[in-house]
Amino acid sequence: MKYKRILLKLSGEALMGDQHYGIDINRVTQYANDIKEIHSKGMEVAIVIGGGNIYRGLSAEKAGMDRVQADYMGMLATVINSMALQDALEKLSIKTRLLTAIKMEQICEPFIRRRAVRHLEKGRVVIFGAGTGNPYFTTDTAASLRAIEINADVVLKGTRVDGIYTADPLKDPTATRFDEITFQDVYNRGLSVMDMTAFTLCQENKLPIIVFDMNKPGNLSRLADGEPIGTLVRE
Repeated sequence: MKYKRILLKLSGEALMGDQHYGIDINRVTQYANDIKEIHSKGMEVAIVIGGGNIYRGLSAEKAGMDRVQADYMGMLATVINSMALQDALEKLSIKTRLLTAIKMEQICEPFIRRRAVRHLEKGRVVIFGAGTGNPYFTTDTAASLRAIEINADVVLKGTRVDGIYTADPLKDPTATRFDEITFQDVYNRGLSVMDMTAFTLCQENKLPIIVFDMNKPGNLSRLADGEPIGTLVRE
């Protein structure tokens, strides 16, 4: 097993499956099974999920809503997704804890770094909800921040594509995929991996990022075993 503790970042849109919005239970179940596989190998797993399948603050702002209000609504959407994944994991007999940056005592624990680390050490899968708890920050930034706080070995960014390309592979058939790329090369080429705040946090703290296709069953487990899946971003 290559990594001891990982932060898995999942996009909210990925939870839609083939639907246009909402949560595809089959997709959530697939993710839960993949997470169970690496958890059973002894890996400590923390997770951050976006909320774009339910609500996007930036889109609401463009439609005229106050940005701060819209971002808080987006944070609540991430908690809904986190609860769905928590339920799927617990149906597989995996002990979980949901910690959020906004207090919601009836359904989760408040985020306390030492408590989060202790849960991981006890073998619980920890899900971080509500982003950073602040408007103007994305869940990518929340993922980078939480990964640094819990001393994760790597951020695994699960997406619908199998890595980082020279261009958008859905639009440019000549685009080629990188197996590895440095943080500086990503900047120089103007590639989109995470939002700039999240990406810079990882670079400054020498935290590697792996971008991979989470929708292919087994990819997560193969990554845990050290196979060269996706694209590694490093110093």
